[in-house]
Amino acid sequence: MSVIDYVREMHSAGLYSNVRLMSSLLITFSDNNPELLSPGAHYQLLVYHADALHAEREFRKAEATYRQALQQKKFLGKCVRVRSGAGAGAGAAAPPPPQGLPSELEVKYKLADCYMNLRQDKDAIAVLDTVPAKQRTPKINMTLAGLYRKTGQERSAITCYKEVLRQCPLALEAILGLLSLSVKGAEVASLTVNTLQAMPLLEWLSMWIKAYAFAYARDYPRAITTFCSLDKRMLLKDNVDLLTSLARTYFRSGDRKNAITRFQQAQILDPYLIKSLDLYGYLLAKERRLEELEKLGVRLFGISDQQAEPWVVMGYYCYKTKKHTRAVYLAAKAIQLNGGCVQALLLKGSALRAMGKLHEAVLHFREAQRLAPNRLDCYEGLVECYLSLQRTRDALNLANAACKALGCTAPVLTMYACVWLHETSSTDKAHGLIDRALAQQPDLIKAVIMKAELLRRDQKCEEAMALVRAALTNRSVGILHRILGDFLAAINNTQEAMDQYSIALSLDRSDSRALEGMQRLEREEGGGGAEGVSGEDDGDDVEGISGEDGEGELEVSDTETAPWAEHEQWFGMQ
Repeated sequence: MSVIDYVREMHSAGLYSNVRLMSSLLITFSDNNPELLSPGAHYQLLVYHADALHAEREFRKAEATYRQALQQKKFLGKCVRVRSGAGAGAGAAAPPPPQGLPSELEVKYKLADCYMNLRQDKDAIAVLDTVPAKQRTPKINMTLAGLYRKTGQERSAITCYKEVLRQCPLALEAILGLLSLSVKGAEVASLTVNTLQAMPLLEWLSMWIKAYAFAYARDYPRAITTFCSLDKRMLLKDNVDLLTSLARTYFRSGDRKNAITRFQQAQILDPYLIKSLDLYGYLLAKERRLEELEKLGVRLFGISDQQAEPWVVMGYYCYKTKKHTRAVYLAAKAIQLNGGCVQALLLKGSALRAMGKLHEAVLHFREAQRLAPNRLDCYEGLVECYLSLQRTRDALNLANAACKALGCTAPVLTMYACVWLHETSSTDKAHGLIDRALAQQPDLIKAVIMKAELLRRDQKCEEAMALVRAALTNRSVGILHRILGDFLAAINNTQEAMDQYSIALSLDRSDSRALEGMQRLEREEGGGGAEGVSGEDDGDDVEGISGEDGEGELEVSDTETAPWAEHEQWFGMQ
């Protein structure tokens, strides 16, 4: 065996630190005396050395070494051609090409992987584009499809996904990629189900494709029904992937309660589950279940800190406890691990907005919207930033775009109405939009809150109180009890107002505005005065459209921060 054979054996055995050291010495040896090793052996050493660097995540150095290897491969090809020509001129047989060399396709794939880890997606595409279409493996096509999709080249992405399915008809991620790019479910099924009709154990596949086709087409009721049908099948019952997909579909349909329930079921079945639990953390944060949220973050960190989800979950806990600087750091760490993590972008945008860094927040919400154009909270975050920046026209344009992209659903109409509400001369339009929203979904809390505010502006307090009371008969929500308390205080019904504030605080102990209202009434009763309650609250009382309830979370300041929290230059996306 030659020394190259021994290095190859170590490489095959995964002894990358040993390969790195040995190949480094041999490459220097060859550079100082090029005649001691053949061009083919030198090429192998460069590839093995680059693979070792790649395995140890030194992507910048690995990228440079892979480049050297490709240059050496070109030189090797020229040497073979020169010898072949010389041999043919002398009437001798051409020498065979060197055998057992690392695949050039694999070298290009790993070079592209280095670029992706360095967030140089355009360079990664440029490398893989040099591979002729007929020579592309399913792995290369799948990678190219993802890169094309990230850079907005949807047609090219569709072509690559279809090529993957032509070679591997059970590549389910490729199926989801096509459905997410608005390819019809029937067309996708024709690429898979028709090829596998005679194969046993795949009777469920057509229904699985149909469920995701409904979900990506925003037909959430039918998607939920189809997912539930799959879950009820004996052989697919309690499948974790199906449960998390069902949870995400419930979330997109606006049903937080069922989404949380399905995520909980999935965790019971798979205690090491991480995927999609950033969304579960977001839902717990929305429901202000902070103790559960903190426990979830700690548990996920115990499973892995190399995924974005644990950082996002703990980031939402910090955000809800008003440690906004920490939340920004944790979100930035999640983005570093997964640049396409929408939930991390939303978290960072929300935390930056809470810190008053509105222009930076806009950038993050825009990126989230680009990656997930079907998620309403991406539009809501942007709209809130625009309104805070007094860019009402931009907010109106964005709300109108949301209606076109997501349809005129009750939550979208409510967001649109909120924008018109900031136009003091346009309350009629806000009234019309909010009435349409309530006609579709009478129990939508945001719509009820906004309608009550519109009625307050029109000095129709009795109607507003009746609306809030009707909503409370269906669902007891702390913010509605607090708003009802505000109305009761305004008409000097002190005792019932105190009762409503008490209920609001029992449901959400962090509701600082309910606590302030109660303390104000106690002061007035103690002082015997009648400081006009309505006079203290003449400002716009509308809650934020994202439902954050004025950020009435636990009073924990950013002064108790870790050393890294002071270095905001670390928080960028780079």
